[in-house]
Amino acid sequence: MVDKQKTAQEEKNNKRLLTEVISLKRVAKVTAGGKRLRFSAVVAVGDGAGNVGIALAHGREAPDAIRKAIDKAKNKMMAVPIVGGQKTVPFRLEGKFRSARIIIKPAAAGAGIVAGGSVRQVLTVAGYQNVVAKQVGAANSVANAYATLHILYKMKEKLECLSL
Repeated sequence: MVDKQKTAQEEKNNKRLLTEVISLKRVAKVTAGGKRLRFSAVVAVGDGAGNVGIALAHGREAPDAIRKAIDKAKNKMMAVPIVGGQKTVPFRLEGKFRSARIIIKPAAAGAGIVAGGSVRQVLTVAGYQNVVAKQVGAANSVANAYATLHILYKMKEKLECLSL
């Protein structure tokens, strides 16, 4: 009885979360017996109200890899700053993750998310509505997603320092 209540509550929580599959790749390992196919998935999960997480997972089938990545991303979710009614970032910030460099700037109300690829996906699930972002450097969607997340966390740390 208790297990049914827990699963019902988990399903309810899952419905509130937004998920975006950033990357889904088929990976082949060549062995003596032939090729062994697996799938690799990178997923962004957020509640649309300032919490976001990204995770990478592997599985024998694509749905398994996606499900595992969603579960990992839920556990890695962290709060990011969103400015009140405009739903934008508080200030301009640049960040880097490996070879990917991202620039994120606040935008006026009604501008929407002006960003490309995985940066747009991460900002959407985080709950931003008016942001301008630019990808400089790598075209790797996974690196760009992690760079975006790194910037948002760095922005949170800078706001905490400014408030002291």
